Amino acid sequence: MSSPTRKSLFQPLQLGHKTLKNRIVFGAHTANMSVDGLPAEQHLGYYRERAMGGAAMIVVEPMPVHPAAVLTRGNFRHLDDTVVAPFQAITKACKAFGTVMIQQLYHVGQHADADNAFHAGWSPSGLPSYHDSDGSHAMSEAEIEETIAAFVNTAKNCQTAGFDGIELFANYHALIEQFWSPWSNKRTDQWGGSLANRMRFSSRLCEDIRTACGPDFIIGMAISHAPVAEFELNKNELLQIIAAHDAKQHMDYVTCGSGGYLDFGSLMPTFMYGEKLGADLASAVKQTVNHAVVTCESHVRTPENGDYVVASGEADLVSIVRGQIADPHLANKALEQREEDIRGCISCNQMCWGRRSRDYWISCLVNPSVGREHEWGGDRFIATDKATKVLVIGGGPAGLECARVAAERGHQVTLCEATPKLGGQFHLAGLAPRRGQILELLQWYQTQLEKLGVTINYNTFMDVEDIQAFGADEVVLATGSMPDGSGRQRWLGAEDTLPGLDSKVVSAEEVMRKELRLNQGDAVIVLDEGGNWRGVGTALHLAEQGHPVTIVTPDPYVGMELTRTSADGKLRSQLKQAGARFMVESVITMWHGDKASVTSMLDGISEEVKAEALVLATTNMAFNELELELGERSINCHTIGDCVAPRQAPYAFYEGRKLGIEI
Repeated sequence: MSSPTRKSLFQPLQLGHKTLKNRIVFGAHTANMSVDGLPAEQHLGYYRERAMGGAAMIVVEPMPVHPAAVLTRGNFRHLDDTVVAPFQAITKACKAFGTVMIQQLYHVGQHADADNAFHAGWSPSGLPSYHDSDGSHAMSEAEIEETIAAFVNTAKNCQTAGFDGIELFANYHALIEQFWSPWSNKRTDQWGGSLANRMRFSSRLCEDIRTACGPDFIIGMAISHAPVAEFELNKNELLQIIAAHDAKQHMDYVTCGSGGYLDFGSLMPTFMYGEKLGADLASAVKQTVNHAVVTCESHVRTPENGDYVVASGEADLVSIVRGQIADPHLANKALEQREEDIRGCISCNQMCWGRRSRDYWISCLVNPSVGREHEWGGDRFIATDKATKVLVIGGGPAGLECARVAAERGHQVTLCEATPKLGGQFHLAGLAPRRGQILELLQWYQTQLEKLGVTINYNTFMDVEDIQAFGADEVVLATGSMPDGSGRQRWLGAEDTLPGLDSKVVSAEEVMRKELRLNQGDAVIVLDEGGNWRGVGTALHLAEQGHPVTIVTPDPYVGMELTRTSADGKLRSQLKQAGARFMVESVITMWHGDKASVTSMLDGISEEVKAEALVLATTNMAFNELELELGERSINCHTIGDCVAPRQAPYAFYEGRKLGIEI
């Protein structure tokens, strides 16, 4: 069945001197892939794949304009024209697909990262960083002029490199917004005070870049709004600034996002937030401007989202970033009415922002080709020279991806799953609050496997005799892992078993399978050693059902491993609102059947906490019995995913993809 025709999304649009072939933008984000400050083959493969996939415009990740602007390990060389030639290769490759190419220019001002920059942050008034505890340097007028000149010189380099324009990073309280906002601009000279003075910096940037690069060079401006603090720039003030810039035709387009340093979770929102977060600001800007084109970004996840935003007149363009990270061919698939073939982003942030936040190059949980396009050819697979009979045992992430890729390459694939559903523990994760996007992804796998002719045998537990009888050329074990029912805790290494285990102790998986029977209002303790969705998602599930929940964790705060995804703050807030109690830097030293002895790791003091059940979210154990039995009979097999070692889902998808390519 074909998907809907997205008529609004695939109308062309004039932007400056360029005509965009559709309304889909692959917006700016830090891929962090440079080598010695230069874009290389990894960058080229990454952007080329999205251009090939149909994006009308690509905004290449931020280029720092000055030594004070460096923020990540992968930032490009600043004030250095050695970046021009490698960027020419990228712009040429992407323009071959009719893609308009823009480069974002940025300077984060007071929020600089000295660990990477080894340079003081420069800001309007010398206020503290929100990255760390550092202060910043209040710019002199000469340093302001130096910074403006750096923006202009960088824009000229971009033009020489073949970019059609630049985008000014005026969002998330970066340097431009720091000048705009009275909160961060305390100056009393010509750069502060009145609105006209506070706009002087951004006005000079637009005017000087236009003079240097000419009328046929696109200038965009990215803004955001996060209404969480009264002292921040409010929406009306922001609209007044944009209207003043638009009246002078300073910029050709405005990109509207959400979040900032004081509302970091909504800057790159996870599934804890609603979709189309940037639409409110985009709609207001659209009603304000007369010249500039308006782009809506921030959790515009799907073509359906994008088509709605454009059709409703809230924006002219939509920036679908994570959606095109997950599936670089999203635009073309939507154009061809093949939306059922789009691999959907699950808004987890685990490998995109999650890796960037730790200063690695980005990837994707559901698409391990991200960042490896130059090695793996993106989502396009080379057909096998010799079709073989492949047996995949286990329908979790590793098995699903291996089966799909092997079948794409022409192998005859049978997948055996011991349960009635695909997904394994990943399916259980999709049952947690607001995680339905996981179930959508599993439906995508089922659709793709059916199209590829993969035989799926449900409720099929394979033993060694079954495997021998099947007669596969290649046997793949993706049998996953099992909860460790011993209650072993990493910080109580001398104890192999939690004292007092009984029938009221269950795993997080058993809770999500509805195997725990509780009465309304029964209290529950969740022992969460991982600090991730397995434990805290189960806790939220129980709390929202009305159970008093106590979360015990050895970490200094609940959801610590989720910090990398920026989902932890929103999650803790929702847990607290649901009545959950947090006991951090603590372990459970005894389960008594109706209460637990919870001991602080800081002072050794124990407290007895009453509960009807104890839920364990400790590290799983690999389920690899088949591997051992096959080895005893000298039957070769491949092992992937959690049956190798229990880990998080990205590594299962990765190993499945890798083996599927190699078979």
